[in-house]
Amino acid sequence: MVRTSFPRWCVRWFGVGCVGLLVAGHAFGQQPPRVNAQQSIPDAPPGTILQPGECPIDLGSALSLAGVENPQLLLARQRVLEATAVRQLAAAQLLPNVNVGTNYDLHRGVLQQSAGTILPVNRDAAYVGLGANSVGGGTVSVPGLNYNLNVGSAWYGYLATRQRQVTAGAAADAVRNDVLLRVCLAYLDLVRAEQRRAIAIQNRTDAAEIARLTDVYAKGGQGKKSDADRAAVELRRRDAETAQTEADMLTASARLCGLLNLDPTTRLKAVEGWAVPTPLVPATMTLPDLLATALLQRPELAARRSDIRQSLYELSLAKVLPFSPNVVLGFSAGGFGGGSNLIAAAGTGPRFGDFDTRTDLDVAVFWTFRNLGVGNLALARAADSRMKQSRLRELETLNVVRGEVAEAHARSAARLVQIDAAEKAVRASAEAYREDLTRIRGGQGLPLEVVDSLRLLNRSQTEYLDAIVDYNRAQFQLWVALGRPPADCLTRPVEAHVGPRVVALPSAVHQLSAAKP
Repeated sequence: MVRTSFPRWCVRWFGVGCVGLLVAGHAFGQQPPRVNAQQSIPDAPPGTILQPGECPIDLGSALSLAGVENPQLLLARQRVLEATAVRQLAAAQLLPNVNVGTNYDLHRGVLQQSAGTILPVNRDAAYVGLGANSVGGGTVSVPGLNYNLNVGSAWYGYLATRQRQVTAGAAADAVRNDVLLRVCLAYLDLVRAEQRRAIAIQNRTDAAEIARLTDVYAKGGQGKKSDADRAAVELRRRDAETAQTEADMLTASARLCGLLNLDPTTRLKAVEGWAVPTPLVPATMTLPDLLATALLQRPELAARRSDIRQSLYELSLAKVLPFSPNVVLGFSAGGFGGGSNLIAAAGTGPRFGDFDTRTDLDVAVFWTFRNLGVGNLALARAADSRMKQSRLRELETLNVVRGEVAEAHARSAARLVQIDAAEKAVRASAEAYREDLTRIRGGQGLPLEVVDSLRLLNRSQTEYLDAIVDYNRAQFQLWVALGRPPADCLTRPVEAHVGPRVVALPSAVHQLSAAKP
């Protein structure tokens, strides 16, 4: 289970929908006009493409499932484990290798002495113990305990593997941030789709009432049949819009299931009941403060800095490699014995015997200049180029991070202003629709006027919902662009001469929150 570190209050209070402003199209209890024509019954609502059975989910549960089931996160963690094992292997180079074994040597035929004499010799020899392959008067070819390493390569190689582990950990954090952000955005898309369906259903109900009234006016001779036809077309448009919102719900649910590694046939449903602006990053923080926070918190930058340190270690190794000694050390101990036909013929010993203990210690130190030093020079130049490439990649990542922070900050500020404008538009359009509907029911005005008011109300409701959801999306994007810093990194004292800068949420949002059951 991965710790998502998302603020609990954000997950707890985040929700679904603008319900208080979606009831503006309800009837207000007034009687329809008195006409002689028989009132027609509006068409029944269209069928739904949503199958029964849904799985409720909230944002916290979605983030938890992503931390356990998402394959990208699991793959990133395996890379961290691999880098850790490589670092352990580099540290283990300080320990010697252990070889335990035995060997048997059989020779039949002639041998030449150092003086040039040719002797027919049938020789046997055996060795058992720490090491193997001991023949004749030479040392043990496979030492029991042996070192064979370059001092510089072992030391700088260990330091480089430490940085590879840091890089893998930072890269895993970056993948986690990206996956959790995608989960949040997919959850917000699900919220948007569900709330748009709620808006579409309410507007369809209102459109059906308008179609009924215009049909009554047309049959009673108080209105045109063309007006009734236009109202019927509007009703059909609302039916199509409702079906589209249901398709959007299924699409958003399938996309979220894919991120959570769930069966795409599972229909997820957001459990919260309200959508309110969710500020994750305080508005008191200026853009320079946000950029400074991102430079310290973003894991992508930490990974680039670790890459630079690794390349510096590799450059240092390339420079000191010609002066770094190669150490070969071998120690063996075991039992060795044997004999030959010469010893048996002389009567000085058995044909195969004289076993006794033996100990061998071999130490060799040497320096290597690759290709007369030209190879070492090429290695140093290649390492220097890799180091410079790492610095350029860090600069490239830095520009990307700063751009993401600036863009998310701008979107967040713009969406907050749009929320206020959209709220006022909803209030005005709801009032206009209510007045037009009241006039039509009172026998005043033309039924077609209320159709335009309904369209305007539908558009303003959708824009209000989009403004809130897009603000929450921008806040999540800004928080992740900062590297998901803890709350204490976002706390800033308020200057006394400026006064507190409080973000005033729309009053309708407060009313909706207060009305929450």
